[in-house]
This record gives sequence, C-alpha cells and structure tokens, in this order.
Amino acid sequence: MTTDTLLTTPVASARPAPVQARRRKPRAYPVFRVVALTLVVLMFVAPLVWMFIASLKTNVDIYDASKTLLFTPTFDNYANVLSRNNYFSFIFNSFWVALWSTVLSLVLGVPAAYAMSRFTMHRSAMVVLMARIIPGVSLLVPWYFIFANLRLVGGFGVLILSHMFVALPLIVYIMISFFDSMPLELEEQAQVDGLTPIGAFARITLPLSVPGLATAGILSFIFSWNNFMFALVLSGANTKTLPVAIFNFVSYASIDWGSLMAAAVVVTVPIMVIALFTQKYIVSGLTAGATKG
Repeated sequence: MTTDTLLTTPVASARPAPVQARRRKPRAYPVFRVVALTLVVLMFVAPLVWMFIASLKTNVDIYDASKTLLFTPTFDNYANVLSRNNYFSFIFNSFWVALWSTVLSLVLGVPAAYAMSRFTMHRSAMVVLMARIIPGVSLLVPWYFIFANLRLVGGFGVLILSHMFVALPLIVYIMISFFDSMPLELEEQAQVDGLTPIGAFARITLPLSVPGLATAGILSFIFSWNNFMFALVLSGANTKTLPVAIFNFVSYASIDWGSLMAAAVVVTVPIMVIALFTQKYIVSGLTAGATKG
C-alpha cells in the first residue's frame, strides 16, 4: 500500500461509540406526583382546618354557607368547654389513664417481647397479635359483667386494664421486631465479661432499644388517649375521659357544633404536638426491623 493510499484511507475513530442517552422520565410524572401529594394532604388537613374554623363560629354561622370563611370569630365555645363544663378534669382523667396504661404495658410487654425474640417464640407472638386483632366490642359485655360484680366499674383501675388490652399487644409486636434486629453478639460479649443474662438485658439491650421503647410508648399513649368505646361503658362520672365528654354535646334534639368542634380541638392539639416532636422516634422504631439480615 502506497503512502498516498494511507493518507486517503479514513482512520477509525479511537473514541467509543456514544452511549445511548438514558431515557428521560415523562414530563407528566412530576405533575402527577404533585397532584397526588396535594390531594392526600388536602384529605388529611381539610377536616382539621374545618374543625378549627368551626370552633370559632357560632352555631348560626356554622349553618350559614355564606360565612364559610368570612365571619366574626368568637371564643365562647372554648370558654364553654374549658370553664363551664370543667374539661380540665376530663383532660387529667385522659392523661392519667393513658400514662399508667402505657407504663404498665411497657413493664409487662418489653420483657415478654425480649423472651419471644431471643427464644424464637413465633407462635406466641402470633397469639399476642391475634389479641390485637380481636374487636374490642366483643369483650365489652363480659368485661362489664365481671367488673360490675367486682364493683370496679367507674374506677381508674378498670379503665387502665381495658386500655392495656390495646396497648400491650402493640408494644410486644413492635419490640419483637426491634429486638430481632439487634445483634446477639453484644449480649454474649457482656456475659463473657461477667454479666448475667438479665444483667446483659438491663445494661446492654435495654439502653440500646430506647428508639423502640419511645415508639411503642408514644403509640400506646395515643391509642389510649383517643379510646372512646371502653371509656364510654366502663367509666364513671368522676373518671370520664375526653372522648366520652365530647359526646355530651350530642343530644337527641340537636348538636352543639361550636362547642363540639372546640372540644375536638382540645383533644387533638396535645396529640398533634406529641406526634410532631417525636416523629423521628416513631419512624426509627417502626423501621427498626426492616433491614434485618
């Protein structure tokens, strides 16, 4: 081959062929995501906004469609709820029952969950979960019969025990998955250093399970605070909780919507504040066992 031929022969490019561009997401996807998120937020926020706005209206303004947004706000509903109906005592009752039902459920549920996790008692865990699935209304009649014969109906003790029926299985189920995600080698090393199995649990495992304890405790407290059915049947005049007290604004002839909405705000705000300040513990505790293995 001559020199002229080499000069006229095209030389193959040393660079590789261009990589095919990645497929771009359709432009409709971001729009659909924004629309979907907006609808979900509106579904959850709109009732809360309407509840707060209605709590600042009179009953006449609530029924007047022309005053949906433009109205003269009043705080008489909150005065009716907090001062005239003595709702501070109902708030204390709800807090007292929720606190002790949560504390006792943690004391009983955490060791039970640890034993079920370490000894792989899956069938026992399923039995505990079944207790959570059973409708509470199916137990109200036998509970009322038993507690009435023991003359316990109307006291704080029976309310705490009934709320533990909801809280205890929830705590056990959350803590089982949390203990499953914790390495067993930590406890074995602690026992090699001289600790007993109970000491290893108390000094090593329990401090490391604080996120799970916080999650279980917060959710248990929220469920107890919002419980209506057990308190409606088993509470008395001096142990009535907030959800039951709200029901007093509903009568056969009419409904005091303004005071009802104000009472609903009083019930909702404390739980919303607790949830906002403790959401990181709830998320970390609920996802503790998701990455196991």
